[in-house]
Amino acid sequence: MGSRIIGLGMYAPPKELTNEDLEKMVDTSDSWIMERTGIRTRRIAEPGSACSDLCLEAARRALADAGVSPSEIDIIVVGTCTPDMPMPSTACFLQQKIGAGRAFAMDVSAACSGFLYALSTADAMIRAGRGKKALVVGGEILSTVLDFTDRNTCILFGDGAGAVVLSECPEGEGVLSCHLHSDGNLWELIHVPGGGTVHPYGPEVEEKRMHAIRLAGNEVFKQAVTKMAEVSLEALEKNGVSVSDITLVVPHQANLRIINAVGKRLGVPEEKVFVNLERFGNTSAASIPIALTEAREQGRFAKGDLVLLTAFGAGLTWGSALMRM
Repeated sequence: MGSRIIGLGMYAPPKELTNEDLEKMVDTSDSWIMERTGIRTRRIAEPGSACSDLCLEAARRALADAGVSPSEIDIIVVGTCTPDMPMPSTACFLQQKIGAGRAFAMDVSAACSGFLYALSTADAMIRAGRGKKALVVGGEILSTVLDFTDRNTCILFGDGAGAVVLSECPEGEGVLSCHLHSDGNLWELIHVPGGGTVHPYGPEVEEKRMHAIRLAGNEVFKQAVTKMAEVSLEALEKNGVSVSDITLVVPHQANLRIINAVGKRLGVPEEKVFVNLERFGNTSAASIPIALTEAREQGRFAKGDLVLLTAFGAGLTWGSALMRM
C-alpha cells in the first residue's frame, strides 16, 4: 500500500508585516526587498501564540476537507524548527488540542525542508503498516527567531502553518516517491546559534542576538538552486517521467530568484511553477503545504495530475516528492 493526500488546509495569522512597515524598522525599502526577494508582505503571529496554535487551525481545515475525524488519525508528524517547547514535541501538543487520542505524534526538524521530511516519514509509516491515516503539518513562528535590526534576514520570513491528511491507497497512486538529502558540513550557511546546548539561553545569547537566524545569502542561493534542481530530477527519473508530464511544481517559497532559477534549470515553464511568496514570505516548513492548498483552490491541478514538490533548508537539507493527485 501507498499513501495519498485526501485533505488540505492552511492557516496564516491575520496580522501583516509589509515592506512599508519594515522601512520604518531597518534600512530597507519596498523596491529593494521586491527586487531581491519578490516578497511584498508576510504574516506575523500575535505575541503569546504557540506554533501548535497555528498548526491546530491548519489541521482542523485539512481534517474537515478530508471528512476525517481526529479519532481516525493514527499518525501525527509536525515539521517545525520553531517548536512550542524543547520538549514535549509540538506534535503532542497538537494531538491534545485536536483530540486525536489514538495517534502517536512526533516532530521532525529539517527547517525549510521540514514538511517534505514529515511527509516522507508519514508515507513510510503507512507503507510499513503502522497506520492508515496520518496528519502531516508544517508550522512555524519564525518571527520569534528574527533579528529585526538585520535587514538581510528580517525581511525574508513569515509565520504560518499548512497541513495534509494522508490515507492509505493502492501502490502507484498518491505519493509516488520521496527523496531526502542532507549535508551537515555546510551547517553554518543557515543556523540559529543560541538556545541549544552549545550556547544555552543566557545573557550572552541575548547580547549577541544569537537567538536569531543567520544565513550566508549568496552561498545559500547557489546551494538551493543546485540541490532543488538535482533532487527534482531525481524524483522524475525514479518514476520514469519527464518535465512535460508534470502539471505543477510547488517549490519551497524562499526567494523568487531561487524559484525562477530552479524552474529554468528544470526547463519548466513559469506558468507551471506555483508562487505565493509575495503574500507570505518564507514560512519555512509551512510554505509547501500552504502553497499546495492555495494551488488547489486556484484550480492549478486536478485529480490524476502529477505534482512535484521540492525544498531546501538549514542542515543543509533538501528533498522532493512526486505525487499523483
